[in-house]
Order: sequence, then structure tokens, then C-alpha cells
Amino acid sequence: MDFHSLISSLVLSENFGEKLREIVKKDLRMSIRDFAKEAKISQSTLYKLLSGEREPNMSTLRKIAETIAKFSRNSEDFIAVIASRSALNQLTSYEVEIGERKIRVEEYPANSFDEAIVSAVKAERDGAKAIVCAPILSPVLEKILNVPIVTIIPKNDLIDSIKIAAKKSFGKS
Repeated sequence: MDFHSLISSLVLSENFGEKLREIVKKDLRMSIRDFAKEAKISQSTLYKLLSGEREPNMSTLRKIAETIAKFSRNSEDFIAVIASRSALNQLTSYEVEIGERKIRVEEYPANSFDEAIVSAVKAERDGAKAIVCAPILSPVLEKILNVPIVTIIPKNDLIDSIKIAAKKSFGKS
């Protein structure tokens, strides 16, 4: 989610504390302690805000917004990979370099076609700049999403899998 969406959802939320906790944990992927340190807000103040004991004053709200802006900009650009957990376990790097720019890779596990569609929609809502997925899924995603969809073409894996199936079905010869 981009900075403006995060701030809007925070300010417009009926429960500021719960929404702030969700943003810090899920969107920024930070601990409450780290967020307090980065925002230059005491932990006790932040915990009072999170528990609903206290409403933020303008100065505190500004510090929170600046910290969300700082860290949401760092996490905006990523490519989502929609696949089964076993396929995702093959990932060895969570960054790709394009020129001098590093782009994060985010995993979105799915164990069924329906889960894969839901994961892809979630990835787009989370701010994915593109989605990498299986060939059977890409035509559907291209119809419902507004980000580039790239299909995994597992040529070597496909050939190896066919050989294994042949050996299991027709013997070792």
C-alpha cells in the first residue's frame, strides 16, 4: 500500500490504535519498539496510542506520518511471486537487480487455483509492481489485474518431470 493510502486508512479509522498496529506490523513489517525509535516517540506513548488510552496530538501524529512515509517508500517496489510453498522454497534471493536498482521479491503462497487468484489480488492491493505466476493462472490474472503478469516457463523442470513420470510409469529402461 502506498503512503497516502496508509495515512488515510489510519486517520479515517474508527480505532486509531488497532489500525496503527496493523500498519506497523503488516505494512511496514516493523516491531512496535523499532517504530517508536524511528518515529522518536517514547514506547510508553506509542503503547498508550495502540491501546486506545490516548489520542495522538498533532506533533505525535506528524512523527507517525513521517515514519510511515519513510518506511513505506522503502517498501513500495516489489515483484510478487504466486506459487505453491514447495515452489517458493526454491527461491534463493529476495531481491533482483535491474541496472543499479534493487527490487524486492515477495512470496504469496497458494495451494489451489482459487487461493492463487486471491493471493494475486492481495499482491496487487499490497502494491506489487508485477506478478510472476504459473501459466494456468496468468490468463485469468491478466483479465482482472492492472499490473504486468509474467508467466513462469519451467522448461527444464517440465522435461525432468516428464522423464520422472515416464520412469515411474514405464520402468527404468
